[in-house]
Amino acid sequence: MRIKLAFVCVTAVAALTACGYHTAGHSTRLPQGINSIAVPAFENKTHSYRIEQVLTAAVMRELVTRTKYHIVPADDGTADAVLHAQVLSTAAAPLTYDSKTGRASSEVVTVTVAVKLVARSGSVLYENRNYTFRDEYQVSREITSFFEEESPALERIARDFASAMVSDLLEAF
Repeated sequence: MRIKLAFVCVTAVAALTACGYHTAGHSTRLPQGINSIAVPAFENKTHSYRIEQVLTAAVMRELVTRTKYHIVPADDGTADAVLHAQVLSTAAAPLTYDSKTGRASSEVVTVTVAVKLVARSGSVLYENRNYTFRDEYQVSREITSFFEEESPALERIARDFASAMVSDLLEAF
């Protein structure tokens, strides 16, 4: 009987002290006093044209549709928290090649973003310095019907990034 009781106690203690799963950003629930979030334009540290605008718009759209917070498009000092973000890198690389021409037939686009949510008091509420998202697209073979496919890939990356980041802000692990 004592052996069974000891086994149950050891199992209960092990289950209660087990290591939990956490995302890279160590997400936490936002404090009760946060009612508004300022989302100024992201800082673009790359040579990719308009990528900061696409990402900022996607994050604002996601925050408006999924949260109860009042979203302010600029940091005018009235918001309870400010979301600072920097687009750290963008890259496009060939993924597959056409066997006849030797040209790339598909490419992969990679975007890395650093995010920090700071309360009006200056305390950091959330931070993830390495959001990395990828998407692939097909390269057009016909020059006469060529149109840029990288932009739709960046739009998809922006939606995925915004969804993941807002989930990290809202869900406590």
